[in-house]
Amino acid sequence: MKDYFGVIKDYLNELELEIKYQSESEGVFIVSNEQDGIINLIICVAYPIVIFEQYLFEVQPDAYTVFKELLQKNRDIIHGAFVLDTSGRKVIFRDSLQLENLDQNEFGATLNSLSLLLSEYSEQIINFSKN
Repeated sequence: MKDYFGVIKDYLNELELEIKYQSESEGVFIVSNEQDGIINLIICVAYPIVIFEQYLFEVQPDAYTVFKELLQKNRDIIHGAFVLDTSGRKVIFRDSLQLENLDQNEFGATLNSLSLLLSEYSEQIINFSKN
C-alpha cells in the first residue's frame, strides 16, 4: 500500500505549513499557517480518505439564525463545509478527499478554500462566536 501519510507530509512541507503535531500510527497531523488563518487544523489520513477539520467557534444550541446563515454560506464554499460536532455546539470547517488520486493541487485547494473562507467571512464568524 502506498505511504499516504508520507505523501501528505510532503504536501504539507511543500505548502509551508507548520506541523505542530504528527503521529503516523494515528494518521494525524495538526498544522498551522497563522498568516492564512489556519490554526490547529487537524488532518487525518484514514484510507481511503483524508479528512480536514478546523474548530472555528462555539454556538448556543438554539441559535437558529446562526445555523441558517452557516448553511447558506456552505453553498459558497468551494471545498469543505461548516459542520457541527456531536455536541451540536462546536462549529467546524470540514472537508474530505479521496487519497487514491489525490494530488498537491487538490490538497492545496482545500487549504485555500479554508483560508479564503476565514478571510472573507471572519467578521461574521466573530459575531457568531459572541452569540
